[in-house]
Amino acid sequence: MFNHPGVLVSRAQLDFVRANLGNEPWKSAWNALQLHRFAQLSYTAHPRAEVNCGPSSKPDNGCSDEREDAMAAYTHALRWYLTKDSRYAQKAIQIMDAWSAVITKHTGDNAPLQTGWAGANFSRAAELIKHTYTGWTQAGRFAGKLRTVYLPTVIAGRPDNNGNWELIMTDAAIGIAVHLDDRASFDRAITTWRGRLPAYVYLKTDGSYPKAPPNSKHDTKAEIIDYWKGQTTFVDGLTQETCRDLWHTGWGLAAISHVAETARHQGVDLYATAKHRLRSAMDLHARLELGGTVPSWLCGGKVTKGLGDHFEVGYNALHHRLGYDIPDAERWVEQNRPAGVSHFLGWETLTHAQNPHGAGTSASATPDFNADGVGDLFSAATGTLTVWNGKGGNQFGPASAISSGWTPYF
Repeated sequence: MFNHPGVLVSRAQLDFVRANLGNEPWKSAWNALQLHRFAQLSYTAHPRAEVNCGPSSKPDNGCSDEREDAMAAYTHALRWYLTKDSRYAQKAIQIMDAWSAVITKHTGDNAPLQTGWAGANFSRAAELIKHTYTGWTQAGRFAGKLRTVYLPTVIAGRPDNNGNWELIMTDAAIGIAVHLDDRASFDRAITTWRGRLPAYVYLKTDGSYPKAPPNSKHDTKAEIIDYWKGQTTFVDGLTQETCRDLWHTGWGLAAISHVAETARHQGVDLYATAKHRLRSAMDLHARLELGGTVPSWLCGGKVTKGLGDHFEVGYNALHHRLGYDIPDAERWVEQNRPAGVSHFLGWETLTHAQNPHGAGTSASATPDFNADGVGDLFSAATGTLTVWNGKGGNQFGPASAISSGWTPYF
């Protein structure tokens, strides 16, 4: 059985937010949501039977409409839960019913990514409304469209495209799987995520060059270097899209965090797998965005900035829940609050800033050891992280030792 609501946000997380709407940083984030056009009861959906999206959504035949309507449905679902004003639940339902009445397919070069963008937000909206509001008579019809129109595309993955595509599609796939109580699709989404993670974010322990995406045509050293935009020097936290631009890199890292967050609500700890890659990548790219020196060996000495406010979910998990010090990411997150809306990201300062809560999680059965025999044991129930020496079995201390400057992981 799945924990509901449990797509990106849980009931406990939203109850925490609801209790803190008068405090910062949630107050500013809440004000921004309420003022946004996506949150207005006058919002009108623009559904289509066929959404046709060319490269970069050009032509845009329903692409922006679907993305905006999905975000508006999620925005109204959040506003419903945080106010308990049923008008917002009904507006979210109105938007979703409009789409489930007509949508049949996505076409065009950008269709897989479009299906991921829209499917991620539609699954979040549907999950919140179905499990916190009574009276959605067409919930089954909407679930049916998630299963037949969205899930087959996003669950298939996209191993040969830039990594943010497959990661965003997997974000949608795991959300839809949870909403549908579809364990097979949930497990398949996690398998895709596990395969893509080391093919998107590099660590030195991977070897002299990055891993190939499973089932990808980019599987020789030369092909992987070309796939990584010609980069030949690899350092912890570098991503497959770093030398493309920081905006798409931010999307990929956000999607990694989203999948881990949804899985966490279902009792699967993917942060144990992703934490070192995520914290290295978040700090590296925040440092570049904030004006850090770009060495000559990195992307020819120049990166295209525009990171975006994409780190809130991952930053909360790594810093506030796991206790890691990631100073450049922290600076970037805090100076960009409150996070707004973009494609598949919405209101994440409101939902995840300093949010300690989850659902369906417990302490790991065994510590997560690295190659040096140093590991950690995280308890979601208490929010504590203990660092261990795996070789000698000695307990070093809590995560606060790490954030105060002691870093045994390197």
